Amino acid sequence: MPRLSHLKKYASHPILLGTVLLTATGLASRVIGFFYRIFLSHTIGAQGMGIYQLIFPVFALGIAFCSSGIQSAISKYTAEAVGRGHCPQVYLYAGLLLSAALSLLCTALIYTGAEPVAFYILDEPRCSALLRILALSFPLAAVHSCINGYYYGLQKTLVPSISQLLEQICRVLCVYLIYRICISKGTDVTPAMAVWGIVCGELAGTLFSLTVVRFRRCTKHLLSAMRHVFVFSVPLTTNRVLIDLINSAEAILIPICLKSYGYANEDALSIFGILTGMAMPMILFPSVLTNSVSVMLLPSISQAKAQKNQTLIRRTIRRTIEACLVLGFASTLFFLLTYSLIGQYLFVNTLAGLYIRTLSFICPFMFLSTTLCSILHGLGHPTATLLLNLSGCLLRICIIWTCVPVYGIRAYLYSMLASQILVAFCAIVILNRCGDLHPGSGTIR
Repeated sequence: MPRLSHLKKYASHPILLGTVLLTATGLASRVIGFFYRIFLSHTIGAQGMGIYQLIFPVFALGIAFCSSGIQSAISKYTAEAVGRGHCPQVYLYAGLLLSAALSLLCTALIYTGAEPVAFYILDEPRCSALLRILALSFPLAAVHSCINGYYYGLQKTLVPSISQLLEQICRVLCVYLIYRICISKGTDVTPAMAVWGIVCGELAGTLFSLTVVRFRRCTKHLLSAMRHVFVFSVPLTTNRVLIDLINSAEAILIPICLKSYGYANEDALSIFGILTGMAMPMILFPSVLTNSVSVMLLPSISQAKAQKNQTLIRRTIRRTIEACLVLGFASTLFFLLTYSLIGQYLFVNTLAGLYIRTLSFICPFMFLSTTLCSILHGLGHPTATLLLNLSGCLLRICIIWTCVPVYGIRAYLYSMLASQILVAFCAIVILNRCGDLHPGSGTIR
């Protein structure tokens, strides 16, 4: 009977349940995505992967501008409304209105400005057609993101989990269907088919979310809710936009600096494709667990803060740090032992394996920085995470600009390690100074 009571206790824990569910679906999605990446690398080649990866900074920038900060705001205020016994859906409506308006603006800007962005910024004219297709996904992603944020705030992860898995399955099926059509008609297989997969995946996830969410009349304080969501999301959106701008600069600078190092344009794009399309997804594979924890930590910490439960906050932070370090060092050891096999047999590319070996050391620090920044958001310190992430990104930019033309791609790999160490260390220092790691701390600031 005592064991049964312990099981019931853990089964009723929202962070544990949400993390398990998100991790299970995220793991399934990553497995599908992993083999999908292998399929793409074989069909469009390393150079095609490089061209395809070049548009992702634009995609991330658009998502950051339209919905990332708003999603976190919806999650936070929904959790606080539940904790106080208020109607939470008003924050979903407020976020949807703001996010939909921004996403339509983003779609118009990218669709009409695809050619200048591809030619002058990405330095690859072949990206213009891909950008026009990609622009269609922003309104879909905005609606999908807001509904997910609402369910995260309720600490109910079933709908976001299913929509994530459905999105990935539909993306892969759509791309495979396009591939089979191209083969049967004898036409060239291009990176455009992968971008259409993104649009179809977002459409599937959005339709599912809209179908299951229960819309109720709860608009009494809509303007006030919009103001709260807007004010909280501004620093988060600024954070994401600035970081994605710098990440975009990274993606653009890497091929340029590799050319300065001595590579031809095609070789530079191939190396960029191997790094971002093969090695990085492999390194990020274990982060499905820490990403799930991060999603659940924000509303949980926000609710604990609203209830002034400092003991729960301190215990959650300490256990998060311990778990991230264990998972991180285990991941590093795994990649150090298997990098050669992964490169040779999965990607059929020796360079991918060598990049995985070097990148393996970032795992503990990357997992720490992700979860600790989510905790800082939940405690109401979005500006601190902005400064932390900006510092890490600027450090990478400096190393890319000064060292990659001299030492090649290895300098960029080491810059990623240095930036993750910096962010994780500073996040721990900030939490320590705020008193959230000390048993005898006073009120949370």
